Parts: sequence; structure tokens; C-alpha cells
Amino acid sequence: MAELFLGLLLGALLMYWGYTFLNRKKVKDLTVHQSTVLLEKVRSVCKLISVEGDFAEIYRFENRKGHFMNLFSSKKKALVVIRAKAHLGYDFKKLDVLADIERKTILLRNFPPPEILSIEPELEFYDIRNDLFNAFTPEDMTSLNKEARAHIREKIPESGLMETARHEALEAVMLMEKLVETLGWKLDYQALKIDGPLVKLQGKEPGGNAPDTNP
Repeated sequence: MAELFLGLLLGALLMYWGYTFLNRKKVKDLTVHQSTVLLEKVRSVCKLISVEGDFAEIYRFENRKGHFMNLFSSKKKALVVIRAKAHLGYDFKKLDVLADIERKTILLRNFPPPEILSIEPELEFYDIRNDLFNAFTPEDMTSLNKEARAHIREKIPESGLMETARHEALEAVMLMEKLVETLGWKLDYQALKIDGPLVKLQGKEPGGNAPDTNP
């Protein structure tokens, strides 16, 4: 009798364990299959990336929060290494292109200035210190990403990438000039203004005219 009772008890335990294992697996599978990628918007763009810059910065984050009428405070901090890739170039939708059929000339007017097309930061966290009443949250991570983009954006003007983007654009336009000349036309790109000594490229001035060497 005791052996029968013991057999029934072991069978019941095995059934319960099997049911629990299968149920957990179903719940886990259900959670994985609920992952969905959403495409919110599709739009056409016409942009030229002329320069790509890599940045690496060490950023110290610290937040102090007061509690109970500032009787005591709690602090959280972290050392963040920001590695970012910045793309600079031109939005050609802002460019006016006119064709002068009589002169067989294509004019590029209102050439837009170079702009920051995208900043892709990657954050690596070191020495993270949380407090009992002040710990890192998902909102903090979102805020740090925004701050990283803003921090890199501030560094771009002093990096010289804007000037490099202008000169790279001039090189691209001069390639277009050669393609247009094969059709018997001319390309006027005087609207593309480049400051500094690198205006003269390959013995030409902006606008497709060779410099005048006659006295």
C-alpha cells in the first residue's frame, strides 16, 4: 500500500514538473514572437554626403537629487565614452538648377551651405554608481543620447569638417562639369563659394573658367 502511494506521489510530482516546464516554454516563445518592427514614414531625399568624421569623447555624467525638503541628497554618476560618426554634406533639394539652352549652359544657383546630415553616437558606460533613491532609468539613457548628439554637434565647427565638406563638394561638381562638357555644354557653378587658398583646383577657378595668365 505504501509503495502504491509513493508511486502516485512521484507520478504527480513528475506531471506537475512537466506541466510547469512546458508552460514556461510557451510563455517564453510567446514573448519572443511579439517583437515587431514598425516603419513609420518613408520619404525621398536627395543628399550628398561629402565628409564623414569620427569623434571620441569622454563625458562625465553626474546627477544629484534632493529629498525631504533637501534634508539629504542622493547622487548617481557614470563615466561615458562617446564614439560618434558624423556625416556632413549637402541637401540638393535646396539647390536651384537652371538650363540656358541658347548658351548651352547649366547654372547651379543658390548652392546650399554644407550641413550636418546625421550624427550616430554609441555610448559605453563605465564606473556606473547608483544611489538607493537615485538610480539610472531608461529616461536617463534617452537623455544621455540626446546630450551626446548635442555635444558632438558643438564640436563639429571647430573640427574643420565644414571646410573639408565644401572642398569635397567642389571636387564632385568639377566631375559633373567634365560629364556635361562631353555633351557639348558648360556648367556654371559660381554659386558654390569656397573660401581660402584651395579655391584653385587643377588649374581652374569655380565656374569652370581657367585662370587668366596673360599680363
